[in-house]
Amino acid sequence: MRKIVSTRGARMLAALLAGLSGQALMAQTAAETVAADPQEIVVTAQKRSERLQDVPISISAIGGDAVRKQRLSSADDLVSKVANLQLTSTVGDGTPIFALRGVSMSDYSLNQSGPVATYYDEVYKGNFAFLGVALYDLERVEVLRGPQGTLYGKNTTGGAVNLISRKPEIGKTEGYVNLGYGNYNRREANGAINVPLGDTLAARLAFTVARADGWFRNQLPGKPDLNGTREYALRGSLLWEPQDGVSFLLRASTSFQNPYNYGIFAAPGPDGVGAGLYESLGQGSSYFRTGLGRRQIESEYTPRRRARTYAVSLTSTFDIGHDLAIVSVSSWDKGRLNFGEDTDGAPNKTLEIFYGDRATQISQDLRLASSFGGPFEFILGAYYNREKVFNTTDFGIFKDADIDGNGTVDAADCAAGLPAACSVVNRFDQLKHSYALYTDMHYDFGAGFTLRGGLRFTRDDGSQKGLVSNAYGADGVLVTPLIPSTNLSFKTNNLSGKIGLDYKIDRDTLLYVNYSRGYRARSFNAQAFFDPSEASVAKPETIDAFEGGAKMQLADRRVTLNLAGFYYSYKNQQFINVSPATAAQTLVNVDKSRIYGGELELNVRANEWVSARAGLGLLNAKIKKGTLSGNSLGGNKLSNAPSLSANGGLDITVMDSDAGKISLHPDISYVSSQYFEVFNIPRLKQRAYTLLGGHIDFERGPFTASIWGKNLTNRFYFTSRVDLVGGFGYDYNHVGAPRTYGVTVGYKF
Repeated sequence: MRKIVSTRGARMLAALLAGLSGQALMAQTAAETVAADPQEIVVTAQKRSERLQDVPISISAIGGDAVRKQRLSSADDLVSKVANLQLTSTVGDGTPIFALRGVSMSDYSLNQSGPVATYYDEVYKGNFAFLGVALYDLERVEVLRGPQGTLYGKNTTGGAVNLISRKPEIGKTEGYVNLGYGNYNRREANGAINVPLGDTLAARLAFTVARADGWFRNQLPGKPDLNGTREYALRGSLLWEPQDGVSFLLRASTSFQNPYNYGIFAAPGPDGVGAGLYESLGQGSSYFRTGLGRRQIESEYTPRRRARTYAVSLTSTFDIGHDLAIVSVSSWDKGRLNFGEDTDGAPNKTLEIFYGDRATQISQDLRLASSFGGPFEFILGAYYNREKVFNTTDFGIFKDADIDGNGTVDAADCAAGLPAACSVVNRFDQLKHSYALYTDMHYDFGAGFTLRGGLRFTRDDGSQKGLVSNAYGADGVLVTPLIPSTNLSFKTNNLSGKIGLDYKIDRDTLLYVNYSRGYRARSFNAQAFFDPSEASVAKPETIDAFEGGAKMQLADRRVTLNLAGFYYSYKNQQFINVSPATAAQTLVNVDKSRIYGGELELNVRANEWVSARAGLGLLNAKIKKGTLSGNSLGGNKLSNAPSLSANGGLDITVMDSDAGKISLHPDISYVSSQYFEVFNIPRLKQRAYTLLGGHIDFERGPFTASIWGKNLTNRFYFTSRVDLVGGFGYDYNHVGAPRTYGVTVGYKF
């Protein structure tokens, strides 16, 4: 089977659909020309190397070269390329809370793991502290839609995002380096080198580094601009193949980020940021953002965001004969994420929060896989994961409020005004273990029919120890304990599975139907601050998913069309619940939701000069039964679930001669209106918006140059919105990045 990840050739038909379409299937590497032969995109989504068109689930694949050329520098950027994929950025860029087909997490706590799992080279990265910088020197990105409870396990009720890095190649010396400059004084470099170390050994070293000034312009004298970039990452890989059928792939990586943190667009309510408290104390007035542009801020709390990751993994493969192989994936991760958020986005101290997260994990996946080449194939596996987390949050509330009027703000003010004039700090240690046994198998009945199925048994246990919360004055003096030392624990057994039937009409047409169940593990509440009742554990989430689809290649395989439709019954989604009577926050479950919709993905190669890609996501996601904060949610839309998401693009070669090659790559993405919260507050509704971008590339021999741009119309839009008017006098908003553009030059050797 040839693996071709190229997209020269054209996509005219997709251009016609671009206004309605989303991400096409685009795994592509430049340099390869496909004339009569179609693309053969190979993925490992089902733990086997297979043609994408032969895998009977809804997958989007983006090749490593496309990741680089389209400036997908963080996981957040994937949203504009994958139909029905959304995110919120409540805890900042680079730590996305994904929503896939309307399945998302309504909790921003750093101890949580969302229902759309992220994997780096088959290693699960559940905690935010493990994510770091990862989108560099990639082979491809795979986005799997729908529950993946059999092969991937817990926390994949919505799906999974797989990032697969390039591995070393034996017997080949090669590499590349790219340098770039852009607006906001962006400077960046990335590259890799592959070195053979004999006949059976090879090494690869890859890096990326970037710096940029903040685009959220701070108008306070002496205070830095926010939403900057300051990061680097390094990955080393060693491949050893001592004999046929035996290989060891060792990867080690680290990354570091310490930019000035993101800014918050605080939209004042009628009483301003501060909700009138300062006026009632005779202490000036609340804040109204007077005279500021939409990407300007007056923020006085501007600490740097610090994220450090370390990771080591070993993938071992042994061919044991009889068409059987053992695959082992062993890993260790360590991460730290600390950042302070000026939550009120204002020069006063209405609300400031510091988040701290330290995490370590070890995991082991061991599986036996067949390659009989006959009608029956199977995978049998066992999995173990141990994750340890320390979490602390400092909730600073009106820390400049002089409650007793003596001219200073100290512990006495906190005692008089609790929680105003206080810093409420909680902390806890969390330990989770996960054990699983799983199987995946299929049987080909002949005549094109294949029956597929699998089961996974998971046992999870967890403990939250030493949860305490104390109130301190602005001077750091302890005022009162609010939650005494509390310990919680859980143990859960779960059986998830999948069964499906697909029909291969011919090599170019696949039809499939399946049923699967997804499972998200129980979670501890990290937002327990004021009352012991807030110490709580949410029940597991489950999804029963029904999906059908078709994968087709037409017109001599110059047109690839993939369709999928689905229906979900979503039970016990985990939410933070705020009591209207006591303001206590507990982690609870919303009873039931239903979601249905579909995707269309299209690739068209009109000829060797023009190609197009397009895709479309349709979604209807509503809560059927549930109550939060004393309000019934029945009939409300789920958060991060726009009814339509779409994007598309063109790849046009305008010159290809001895003088070099010039190509144009415009792209577009569209998201219909949506809510970021389940109460569906009209003023917090994000209106539909369109983003335009693209790049112009020049290639001659080993030299490359690219002019690129993103959000070229400078569209202003939100990526997260929360109602804080009642308590603090404003709506809390994260803002999408403005227009960015630049030039990149590269050299391959």
